[in-house]
Amino acid sequence: DPIDRGIGSSAARDPGKDKITVGEKNQYKTNRTILLVGETGAGKYTLINALLNYTMGVKWEDRVWFQIIEEEKSQTSDVMVYEIFGFEDETLPYSLTIIDTPGYGDTRGTEEDDIISEKLLDLFGSEDGVHEVHAVGLVMKASDNQLFDRLKYILDSVMPLFGKNMEKNIIALITHSDGRRPKNPLQALEAAGIKCAKNENNQPVFFQFDNCQLEDEEEEFLKPIFERSERGMKEFTAFLKETTPVKPEASPEVLKESIRLTACIQNLQERIRFTEVKQREIKQSQEALEKHDNMMTEEVPPFVAEVFKHKEPIRAEMCGPGFKAAVSCTVCEENCHYPGCTVPLNHCEVFIDGLCTSCTRKCPGSDHVKGKWRYVTRIRRGQKNEPSTKEKDVHLLGKEMKLLTAEKSQFLDESYQHVVRLEQIALKADSVSTMVHLDYLIEKMEEKGNTEKVQKLEEMKRREDEEAKAQRYVKLTALTEECLTFIIIINVYILIVRIIINNYFLFKGT
Repeated sequence: DPIDRGIGSSAARDPGKDKITVGEKNQYKTNRTILLVGETGAGKYTLINALLNYTMGVKWEDRVWFQIIEEEKSQTSDVMVYEIFGFEDETLPYSLTIIDTPGYGDTRGTEEDDIISEKLLDLFGSEDGVHEVHAVGLVMKASDNQLFDRLKYILDSVMPLFGKNMEKNIIALITHSDGRRPKNPLQALEAAGIKCAKNENNQPVFFQFDNCQLEDEEEEFLKPIFERSERGMKEFTAFLKETTPVKPEASPEVLKESIRLTACIQNLQERIRFTEVKQREIKQSQEALEKHDNMMTEEVPPFVAEVFKHKEPIRAEMCGPGFKAAVSCTVCEENCHYPGCTVPLNHCEVFIDGLCTSCTRKCPGSDHVKGKWRYVTRIRRGQKNEPSTKEKDVHLLGKEMKLLTAEKSQFLDESYQHVVRLEQIALKADSVSTMVHLDYLIEKMEEKGNTEKVQKLEEMKRREDEEAKAQRYVKLTALTEECLTFIIIINVYILIVRIIINNYFLFKGT
């Protein structure tokens, strides 16, 4: 008999929300929450439907297959939540909540990836949202032999949401499996340096499924596939029963602090460059004043230079709930968050309690704008028309330089504290994008003569270098194994050809 397929009549999508619910929630029953991450085409939608059927207690002999999601209608940029209630006594002692993140690597571009973390933050932070996660399932096909850059980028964005405790809850869900050990995706995880749950052999924890339940094939072919996936479901749900949930209550702090760190360091660099330009121009102005005094004439006024901020247009990109542009303080004339702000101004991560953490005066949000321009440093040169007051000019310039030096020191200390704090709370602190600024921070701390902080930053850089070397070694080992396998196959083929040729001539000779 053909397998009946359909979507359960009790499935309902909440109006105005990205949530589909099957059954009714019983507050006295326990729940398990899964966050799925995977590229487009990895088989997430079939896996979600398989979880639904297993939870409902569907067996092969029932000849039915329910769908909570149809693949052809599932291409969305939204973070979807699927809730499966009312079947706690069928197969599992708990209900299921599945968080499905959009597929990565599709045609929507990297701009779409930038807002996924923000949507997850909203989900975890809202009153009626999700407040604990039992597993992060990295969905991969059994044939995958590498983690693409965009997928690793998303993992680096998602994992810090949960802090260091999430490592034991990250698992591999292998789809399109034939039941054999998934050597390629496991090597890919190791090569990419993904921190995840490990078994007693220190290997990544994984569960295998086949995605052929809906294909029109003969029963003798489909039944073993169904039973193989059922075994995978049994092992996976047993893992879910025993795992300790991670509450992402501090997750917004982790992500937002990472973003603030990036903005702070970027602002710091711009302010230091502004200071250095002023220092250079002050020196030139002093030389011009001395030259004017030496000439002993009033016909030639001294040469002066003014360093100022200019508004320069930038190319804004539409991206999610806001547009990617510069958040700037009109009082301090500084770029408080540029580049990278993808949310509306009133939700920008640099603000805490309505005050900016990036600009010099920590101005309120009302003094900031988000627009298609940014502040850049410009120099305006001219001649001083008023009588020369060299001593007064030198005094004022020296006072300004002292103030700028103090502000620069304050920004350096603030950036250092951000780096230390991020290392304490983030799962992959040394891999965030702000680490490209480590050399810069080390250089400036050395100029200050703060050897203790220089040593701390150099230790962080050393750990990053060691991790990068380890990843390169794993990749080289995997490549060497592939090359050896290829060489062995070629040699076997050569041997077979030689045997065939020898047998041919022997036969011909007889």
